[in-house]
Amino acid sequence: MPDQLTDAELLDLTVRVPEHVVHRAFVAETVVLNLQTGRYHGLNPSAGRMLAVLESEGRIRTAADTIAEEYEQPLELIERDLAKLCRQLLERRLIEFTGGTPG
Repeated sequence: MPDQLTDAELLDLTVRVPEHVVHRAFVAETVVLNLQTGRYHGLNPSAGRMLAVLESEGRIRTAADTIAEEYEQPLELIERDLAKLCRQLLERRLIEFTGGTPG
């Protein structure tokens, strides 16, 4: 489970946005809908960008590299924030591991 993984272990995983999740970015937030649960989730602009990069990159560590460069922030800070966001998204079933849940 993601809550049992260290940030370093989580960063080495690959995730994807499942088919039952749709999202759309607006200026003030990204709205994410889980079609299986019918629940909407709002992400601030930074978290919305992180989700978009995760969707295009797949591997969490690669996404962190891209975001750190884009925002000109220390990689360690972005890795910590991205790991936290991934845990939240995984808990809400808004992203999933591509190879199944790690053990």
